[in-house]
Amino acid sequence: MYLLAGGFFFLLGGLEALLIRIQLMYPDLDIFVGGTFNQLLTMHGTTMIFFAAMPIIFALLNAIVPLQIGARDVAFPFINALGLWLFFLGGVILNASWFLGAGAPEAGWTAYAPLSTPAFSHMGVDFYVLGLQVAGIGTWLGGINFLVTIINMRAPGLTFMRLPMFTWTAFVTSALVLFAFPAITVNLILLMFDRLFGGAFFNADMGGNVVIWQHLFWIFGHPEVYILILPAFGIVSDVISTFSKKRLFGHSAMVFATVLIGFLGFMVWAHHMFTVGMGPIANSLFALATMLIAVPTGIKIFNWLFTMWGGQVRINTASLWSIGFIPTFLIGGMTGVMLGVAPADFQYQDTYFVIAHFHYTIVGGMVFGLFSGMYYWWPKMFGKMLNEKLGKWNFWTFFIGFNLTFFPQHFLGLMGMPRRVFTFLPNAGLEMGNFVSTIGAFGMTLSILIFLLNIVITNRSEQTVPADPWDGRTLEWTIPSPAPEYNFAQTPLVRGLDALWVEKMEGNGQISYAEPLGRIHMPSPSVLPFLMAIGLTFAAFGFIYHTWFVAATGLIFTFVLMSIRSVKDDPGYYIEVEDIDEGVKV
Repeated sequence: MYLLAGGFFFLLGGLEALLIRIQLMYPDLDIFVGGTFNQLLTMHGTTMIFFAAMPIIFALLNAIVPLQIGARDVAFPFINALGLWLFFLGGVILNASWFLGAGAPEAGWTAYAPLSTPAFSHMGVDFYVLGLQVAGIGTWLGGINFLVTIINMRAPGLTFMRLPMFTWTAFVTSALVLFAFPAITVNLILLMFDRLFGGAFFNADMGGNVVIWQHLFWIFGHPEVYILILPAFGIVSDVISTFSKKRLFGHSAMVFATVLIGFLGFMVWAHHMFTVGMGPIANSLFALATMLIAVPTGIKIFNWLFTMWGGQVRINTASLWSIGFIPTFLIGGMTGVMLGVAPADFQYQDTYFVIAHFHYTIVGGMVFGLFSGMYYWWPKMFGKMLNEKLGKWNFWTFFIGFNLTFFPQHFLGLMGMPRRVFTFLPNAGLEMGNFVSTIGAFGMTLSILIFLLNIVITNRSEQTVPADPWDGRTLEWTIPSPAPEYNFAQTPLVRGLDALWVEKMEGNGQISYAEPLGRIHMPSPSVLPFLMAIGLTFAAFGFIYHTWFVAATGLIFTFVLMSIRSVKDDPGYYIEVEDIDEGVKV
């Protein structure tokens, strides 16, 4: 369901991006101008970051992390469902702004104050403030759930240093979610007080300070970049290792590099604010911290290359996306170092160079990684292999379209084209770059359509997939495809890094088990998480429309449901031994 909802919002955000690029295809076009253009770019950025990227990552975490650690489920299935519905209904609240009130928010996805304060924005920002708060609670609950799952539910023998890299990155990502999301939540609550109750946190005329918004936003915003990119690092690590038929080069170094990137991610937020006027000392310190991140990131790049070096590299769609990830993300990383040089950043600030850098990092990094992960784990999730021929068309049209779209934007920025403008003048030297960029956006759109076609064709096929179609190395490939609802009939016993590969090398017919076969306890389905999320959604609309009775009713309704859940035990149910598939030979 995370995948379905995230995919829906991805298509929505992608459509908004295409409309932005159509407006900028030629100079002086007037298709989407002024406020409409601002709404499109605000909704594109907000939707892609909060409602497309995050849930698709959470979909893979939900599907794969329990399998990689030998667990039957996440630690708290009830909270997992609550997090899903909160995220989804938060997205519904945000997108309802298109049809209710005065239109969608238009203050940019960063919603900088004072642009987002009542004096300079309309009601659409209220939908932004409340929608992100509801969705943020869901994401935060999900992060806690994954942390507890990985700490407490690992199979016997699966020490932290034996965890697959995807699970390691899921662990660090969840820790980042735990500490980063409170900052944006506090920010949104302060803005809500300003907008709904006449507060003055960001009103300079009444003693407020608009720079507080930027600090709190980027204390969340920069770790958010790593929340998005670290799982892609994990996917690429597992995919390259499997399709090179080698253990990941420098696994321990990769672990420490992941942890270090997560830590430094919290230390560099102010490099987004060099031009605010923090002074040379602060700018120098944050510039140096930014440079430091290049070290662990470089370790990862070299280790992926060394893993492939001398390996039996198999080229298929999953490995193509991972191999394509390396140069595209590398370009995003290098331009990030350029932006980390404070004096240079004054020249790049608010130009299309920043847009190019950001998209090479997020799309060239995260999206490439997610596509690789979907082609790699699709058989395990759905029991069918995505079509390889269509997959390669999907990759190449996206790879070419992506580079056509964003590479010229580096030069547009260097030539001085500012971001967030809905038009440009003819004969300014910007025509060719913008035209090529829009053509590239159509190429990426074609790629997404091919991927959707691939899903439809695959879903209609009657193929069956073995448990281990890729000659894999980790625990998820020891169970049938698709994974049964209980994941593992017996809890596996892990005897080394790459647990399945260890058994293969020793010639064992199957993975070792840590317990005898017995009936399996499962949680009961419940409608309470959905109803709790509905309650908070009603409360959000009550706040947006200043209808305090509706807001109070929604909050009380949610509190009552929480109380019911607190006093009512879930007995669950059991799957009997005769109904269990005992697993597969490896």
